[in-house]
Order: sequence, then structure tokens, then C-alpha cells
Amino acid sequence: MKIEDELKSTIEYTKPTSVILNVLLTENVITESFNEILKPYDISGEQYNVLRILRGQKGQPANMCIIQERMLAKTSNTTRLVDKLLLKELVTRNVCPDNRRKIEVLITQQGLDLLTELDPKVKGHADFFANNLTPEELEQLNILLEKYRTK
Repeated sequence: MKIEDELKSTIEYTKPTSVILNVLLTENVITESFNEILKPYDISGEQYNVLRILRGQKGQPANMCIIQERMLAKTSNTTRLVDKLLLKELVTRNVCPDNRRKIEVLITQQGLDLLTELDPKVKGHADFFANNLTPEELEQLNILLEKYRTK
């Protein structure tokens, strides 16, 4: 469906405006669906992202700067997110023995177990949205989005 029809617009958008509106609308549709997956687990998409980053550390601690630079949403309040995960016992937070100003964060076994449970649901979510596209179209979409995002 054309973006003008989707948004019930009475004017036709320019191509650049159509692309931005399509990307934003698509992001909202994907995010709302993803949040429904996370809702029963009482975690947000940003908290899930922190857990995913920490799992990728393969048992090595990550400091707040590492987590922040790998976040999808760079504006996320990493300290607040880690605090919430700490209360849920999904991560641990310790002072670095070599630099007392540095905080090290590790995912707990409970956090790993949660991600293991979510993995097939997250894969199913991605597969659902990819279902209308061929593998070649998915590759092309990735190339185009990366090109579009590059300054």
C-alpha cells in the first residue's frame, strides 16, 4: 500500500518524504510487534538490546561506554537501563579492580536463560517481516538501507 494511502494523505509526497515516512512507519510497526513479544517478560526493547550486547561479550565484562556505543538507540540512558536489569537480576555490576571509576557489567545466567527463551521468538519476528521478500530482495533492502543511512 502506498504511504499516502496508509496515512490517508490528500497530497502526494515527494520521493524523499515518502521514503522517510515509510521508514518511520515501518519502524513503528516492527517495534510495536517486538514490544508485544517482550511484554510478558517485563523488559523493554532497550533492556533487551543491553542483554544482547552483554551476551555478545562472551563472559567478558562491558563498561558503560561499550554498551552505549553498541546500542541501537544512542540516546538511551544506559545507567538507568542497567539499573533496571540489575533489579531483575539479569545483570551484575561491579567496580573495576584496575580503575575504580569504571563500572563493569556482566550478564547473569538468568539473563542468558531469558535470551535463550526469547531467541526463537525474536527469530520468528524477523522471519515474519521478511516473509514477503525473497532472499535477494532482503539483500538489496539491506544494501539500500545501509546506503541511505550513510552520510
